[in-house]
Amino acid sequence: IGSLRLDPIPVAPLWRWKRRVDVFLCPASSCRAFCSAPSEPDPLEIHKRRLFLWFSHLPQEEKQFGGYFRPETMHVDPLILERKTEEKAGHICSPFHTHSDPSPAVNIEHLLEPVEGWSEGRGMNLLLYGAVGTGKSTVVRKLVLDWCQGQTLTHFKLLLPFSCEDLSKLTKATSLRDLVSRKYLHLKKHPLLSGEGDQAKDVLFLFNGMEKMRLDFRIGSTELCSDPNEPLAPSILVVNLLRKYLLPEASVLVTTRLSALDRIPEKYVSRYAQICGFNDPDRQRAYFAGRLLQQSGKSTRDQEAQSLIELLYLNLQRESQLATACFLPSYCWLTCATLHFLHFTDANAPIRTLTGIYTSFLRLNFGGEVLGTGAEASMPSLDYQNSLMLYVVRTVGKLAFDGVTYRRTSFSEEELEQWIGGKTKTDEELRQLAVFRTDVLDFFLTPCVESSKRFPEELSETDQRRYVFAVPAMQEYLAALYVVLGENKSALEKLSKQVSVAIGQAGEDVGAIVGILSKFIPLRIFAVFNLLKFFPKIYDKFSSHNKGSIAKTMASEMFRTEDSHNEDVLDQVEQSLLGVHGPQPQQTTEGQAFELYPIFMGGLLHYGNRMLLQQLGCTIQSATVVQITRALRKYLVRELSKPQPPEEVMDLLVLLYEFQNPRLTAEVLASIRSIRLSNIRMTSLKCFVLSSVLSCTPPSYQLQEMDLSSCMLTHDMMQMLMPAFRHTRNLNLQFNSLGPESCILLRDLLVDPKSSIKSLQLCDNPLLDSGALSLLEALPENQSLTHLSLMHTGLGDRGALGLAEKLQSHVGLQDLNVAYNNIGDNAALALVDACREHPSIHTVHLYLNQLSDVGKQSLYVRGVPRGPGGSDRRVRVLASVTEGSDISEDWHPILDVIRENASSWDRQRVQQQLQAFLRDLEWGRQQQQSIWKRLHFRRVEKGVRQTLRMLEKDSLFPSNGFSK
Repeated sequence: IGSLRLDPIPVAPLWRWKRRVDVFLCPASSCRAFCSAPSEPDPLEIHKRRLFLWFSHLPQEEKQFGGYFRPETMHVDPLILERKTEEKAGHICSPFHTHSDPSPAVNIEHLLEPVEGWSEGRGMNLLLYGAVGTGKSTVVRKLVLDWCQGQTLTHFKLLLPFSCEDLSKLTKATSLRDLVSRKYLHLKKHPLLSGEGDQAKDVLFLFNGMEKMRLDFRIGSTELCSDPNEPLAPSILVVNLLRKYLLPEASVLVTTRLSALDRIPEKYVSRYAQICGFNDPDRQRAYFAGRLLQQSGKSTRDQEAQSLIELLYLNLQRESQLATACFLPSYCWLTCATLHFLHFTDANAPIRTLTGIYTSFLRLNFGGEVLGTGAEASMPSLDYQNSLMLYVVRTVGKLAFDGVTYRRTSFSEEELEQWIGGKTKTDEELRQLAVFRTDVLDFFLTPCVESSKRFPEELSETDQRRYVFAVPAMQEYLAALYVVLGENKSALEKLSKQVSVAIGQAGEDVGAIVGILSKFIPLRIFAVFNLLKFFPKIYDKFSSHNKGSIAKTMASEMFRTEDSHNEDVLDQVEQSLLGVHGPQPQQTTEGQAFELYPIFMGGLLHYGNRMLLQQLGCTIQSATVVQITRALRKYLVRELSKPQPPEEVMDLLVLLYEFQNPRLTAEVLASIRSIRLSNIRMTSLKCFVLSSVLSCTPPSYQLQEMDLSSCMLTHDMMQMLMPAFRHTRNLNLQFNSLGPESCILLRDLLVDPKSSIKSLQLCDNPLLDSGALSLLEALPENQSLTHLSLMHTGLGDRGALGLAEKLQSHVGLQDLNVAYNNIGDNAALALVDACREHPSIHTVHLYLNQLSDVGKQSLYVRGVPRGPGGSDRRVRVLASVTEGSDISEDWHPILDVIRENASSWDRQRVQQQLQAFLRDLEWGRQQQQSIWKRLHFRRVEKGVRQTLRMLEKDSLFPSNGFSK
């Protein structure tokens, strides 16, 4: 470079030349610092980055669960077995007998290694196949992501994934290089695809879903092509790649279903591999753990998720029906999604419904799927574009509907043949049925566990193998979809619709009408249907009658009297997944209860679910929704005029929530004045449902009563229920687990101007003095409360004195219950004095407290009017079954309260209080001169002794319904 400076070269050109030399000599690490323009990026690195972004994209079905599901961190490899040519069409092995399969598990990287006998210099052709739901798409997705990160298939420099569904829709001829550059612009004219030398050995083509393409390997139908630049149809390019005529050094991975295995001749396949799903409970458990344990880092949720996984694992180990379903990874996804919905719903989560989960599940597995025939390309299929999901509804849905109608969950092989096969006559229908049986039927129906545990030779002629739906709720979902889509119409109804549409298209041309109608109906009954021409409203009335019958079915199924003692539907769904641990519940009915069936029908009418179904080829018209909704409101209001058990009320709330129709919800709730959910095991989801449903009502709507006693409520649930409490006058929260922190929420509720609570029952909650004092802070600002029950809440003298101090600032209270606490004589006397000075309090409950005999007498004296110069108000003080030397008017309710709650109270303390009642009765009886009054004392004393004996025998009789 120094010698160049002696030459007579202009300075500027010399400087530019020297700079170019320096660029070539400088190390790579310092190149960016001295180069004026960056070097060209490597197209292969661009390809990897973009592929990683594309395949990392989550479908909407994954995003709807709060972003917790991250498939790239929770992938579990399904079982993959290499199959020989003669056994490639064999059935998937049983999930309970996989150890007998001699084939070892393999991975994709191993399968793409050259095999003995395969020509040198030719790439591998791997055919990966499996039934619907076994995880083909998931395996492909994980394979691409791992290649992009350099974790697998590192001997391939270039991986080119293609969707056969997209390729099948391309009508314009294109060359292989243009096809690649059309999807991957950064690979345009890349040398690896030039066909020169053996560069293509570093390329792997991936064609996903080959059954969606019409491949024809006959020379007469598909011409030979070895030029990557020659424009041809995409199917011809794929055929030539598999023939190894085009880029023979390249390897090809094809995924397909069982029914399409013979589309590729055996001589063009180097290896067959079958995806067999999750063959053992350990793989299933790993999948559940990967999804359910990602709960945004909350330790309480992680603990709950761990408990769910343990229960699931126990259920799977018992070789339950769930284990058979979870043999398919798709049903593992459905199980996780359902449990996430049941247990991890919170007030900030997006709206999710059980119907939406099942609809999303079907969209994930059947979205865009059409029912082909498996025939050769030379045999055109008129119904090739029929929606696969619609075919499922008309066959499997019909079977499900029959089962729901006759209360059956299992079906024989003959019944499957009757409902699935139907009256097929044409060759086209038979081919479609064969494809459906091979690819889809096993996805929905599996052998019953009891019959699958027995060997075929043990089955007698009369003892046929039974089949059930993989997930019980799927039967009810498909039956509901079958009804809402109108597939259960009679032949006359379907014919009427065809005739009505035909007349509308024909207009006023009578000749055309006659010609069209002659195709549908005999001329002898033409006069009946000809009325449709002159009275177009006849069909509308006929159609609306059908929609009304659907609504009537929904209402009648919702409130079936024989199902009224079942658990609510959400608990039933949970038990179907986690199993029943402990004593098995007794069946109160002979037939199976299908309480999800009407709820799914309501959920399917929601706009979001209808849009998903429309993508599946199942269209529910808006007019149909309007007619069903109008009729449903009438039937629901009629049924709700009768008293309903708490389980049925919870099911109604779930139905209204699934419907997601605020107007219908408000109209139905307008006829309800009380929601009684006593003894329902409330969860976060049920609380969310209750609040969501009541939020649809106007602000002026008020419930007379909301009973949530014995519902296992927690502080977090209370937070979710606060909006619902604002619509309530009488709120019953007895027998829950509410602590002092919940009193802060209740205090805020009482001071809320939108709240108008008159009665608040909190007995048998561990509120303690601190909680009670927090609650009492609301009394100065609240004027609506008239009845307050703090019985057995851990209230002591401090709480009682605080209550006495706050009473004067609240003028509306009438009844105060602080029975069965730790209140002594002095605090009780101060409280009664405060109540006597209060303008409206008329009753104070103080029984079962730490009161002496002298204290009880003083309380009774304090409660009577003082006469001139003092307060003339009488306050009833219920401290015992006696009042002074007389029998208390409320002795019977006091005993009823003790009988009703003694099983959950301290037995020894209750017995001591009953002994004190006997002493009070004996002293009062001795003070009486009248024989009639003595007999009355004897009668009350007999009731107390009877209660005491029952406590000792631990056999309390049921309560007579006295409200505390």
